[in-house]
Amino acid sequence: MATTWVVDPVHSDVQFKIKHLVISTVTGAFNQFDGQATATDGFEEVTANFRIDVKSIDTKNADRDNHLRTGDFFDADSHPEISFNSTSWRKIGDDEFELMGDLTMKGITKPVTLKAEFGGIEKDAYGNTKAGFEITGKIIRKDFGLTYNALTETGGLALGEDIKLVSNIQLAKQA
Repeated sequence: MATTWVVDPVHSDVQFKIKHLVISTVTGAFNQFDGQATATDGFEEVTANFRIDVKSIDTKNADRDNHLRTGDFFDADSHPEISFNSTSWRKIGDDEFELMGDLTMKGITKPVTLKAEFGGIEKDAYGNTKAGFEITGKIIRKDFGLTYNALTETGGLALGEDIKLVSNIQLAKQA
């Protein structure tokens, strides 16, 4: 029997990492998001969808965040949402799954493959059943129209091409 689960935003986070000047990594987050999953017991079969509010981007630098919201990057006014809709879910290890789906960012939809590590199921202090996952993956930013870059003084690129995705998602079982 399938059960519906919804993302608990208070106990979840959505982060990304990108190389800066090829020597260090900048970490950012999106603070507003929601999603749900329909799953069989034990999460053997799952369908999921997830939405992110682009304007909620947070890299701990207001000027950078404002630049990321512009047409140089996410164009948040024209494309206010990033979405993911799963297309398949496959067990690849004891607590590891491969999550494939369509990621839409800046109006461009591409298939992506993510890794989902199942943390388990527990009841919280209020009797709610929760399930935890760490979702990780990598995308190439140019695939989604995020092509802006700047040159360094020595002629190198300021930003890396790969974006690492790391999300810790806690789901709440619905009655």
